[in-house]
Amino acid sequence: MHLDFTQLPTFLIACAVVVLPPGVDAFLLLRTSMRAGTRAGLWALAGIHTAAAVQVLLVISGLGVVIAKYPPVLTGLRWIGAAYLLYLAVTIARGLIRRASVGDSGEVASVRPFRQGFLTNITNPKMLLFSLAFLPQFIGTGTPTAQLGMLAVVFLAAAALWELFIVLAAGRMATRLGRPSVTTALDAVCAAVFFTMSVGLVV
Repeated sequence: MHLDFTQLPTFLIACAVVVLPPGVDAFLLLRTSMRAGTRAGLWALAGIHTAAAVQVLLVISGLGVVIAKYPPVLTGLRWIGAAYLLYLAVTIARGLIRRASVGDSGEVASVRPFRQGFLTNITNPKMLLFSLAFLPQFIGTGTPTAQLGMLAVVFLAAAALWELFIVLAAGRMATRLGRPSVTTALDAVCAAVFFTMSVGLVV
C-alpha cells in the first residue's frame, strides 16, 4: 500500500474551491442553526456527512462506478432528491404564509435535523458523480484504493470543518439576529434556494 502525499497541496486547493461556495448544505445548516440552535445544526451536519460518507464509500468500493453506468438509477435518485428539496421549499413557504396570516412567531420545534441532513444528501447523486470524477484525478502514484480513501477523508474533513464553522457562527448569531424580520428573510432565501436546486436537479 502506497500513498502519494505530493498530491495533497493541489488537492487541498481544489477542495477549497469546491467546499467554500454556498450550496444546499450551507443553507440548510444556516437555517437549522439560526432557527433551532447549535445542537440542531450539529445534528444536521452529522446527517449530511453520514450521507456523504456512504456515497464516498460507494466510490472507493467500486460500486459507485457500477451505479453510474445505469442511468435509470441515477435518474431515480435525482427525482427523489428534487422532490425532497421541493418538499422542504414548500414546507418553509407554508410556514412563511402561516406566520404572515396569523402572526405566528415562527419558533421552530424539533424538525429531526439529522434526517433532513441525511436525506438532502443521500438522494442527491451529484456527490456520487462528483466523487467519481474528482477523487481519481489525484491518485498519482498511490495505490488506488488507499489513495482514494485518504483523499475522501481529507475532503470530508475539510467540508466538515467549514460547515462546522457555519453552524457555530449561525448558532451564536441566532441570539443577536433572531428577530422575526431576520428569520423570515432567511426562510424566504432558503425556500428560494431549495426550489431552485430542485429545478436544477430535474433539468
